[in-house]
Amino acid sequence: MKIVMADRRLILGYLVAHILLFFTFKDQNVFWYIFTAAMLILISYSILNEEFGDKASTFAFFSFGILSGLALYMVFWAAHLSITELNLPLGEQVASLYRDFSPNLAWHFIVLIFIIAPGEEIFWRGFIQRRVLRITNVKKSVLISTMLYASVHFYSGELILVLAAFAAGLAWSSLYAWKRSIPLVVISHIVFDLLLFVFLPLNS
Repeated sequence: MKIVMADRRLILGYLVAHILLFFTFKDQNVFWYIFTAAMLILISYSILNEEFGDKASTFAFFSFGILSGLALYMVFWAAHLSITELNLPLGEQVASLYRDFSPNLAWHFIVLIFIIAPGEEIFWRGFIQRRVLRITNVKKSVLISTMLYASVHFYSGELILVLAAFAAGLAWSSLYAWKRSIPLVVISHIVFDLLLFVFLPLNS
């Protein structure tokens, strides 16, 4: 971890992400405006400070991306079913998250697909995890980048979102460590988001 702390660009980017996500979750009325702006800033920071390579073929990033997005959604569906069947209090937090942060206008869905999902993968996997991978091994890079990704979700005030971010981050970080393809994890993220918010929301 001390070696990770020595990467000033990584630390600065991580601090910027925390500041941006703090303001993103501060006011639900402007959440989508701030979140979109935050992702554009983090995308720009990533592009300016990192070179992006891709080791997967077009067939691989579409096939693995779609299948992994479906698989991750099924994990979340099973977890939500367990929460509901066991009548756990986390179920109320799921309903609260959908009410407060779910996209509901046309432009919300557009930025979700074209800015937010790609932006999160470009920054958290393409920038953060890629730089962590240079100074530690694959397993540690997956765990460290997942914890960093989950940490910015504490500002939501919802434990369930932090847990969800950790689970999704672990899946996407593992996938990136395996295939080293940003388009692949972007496709996975978009498929997961479309299922979660459009086609099969867990609060329906």
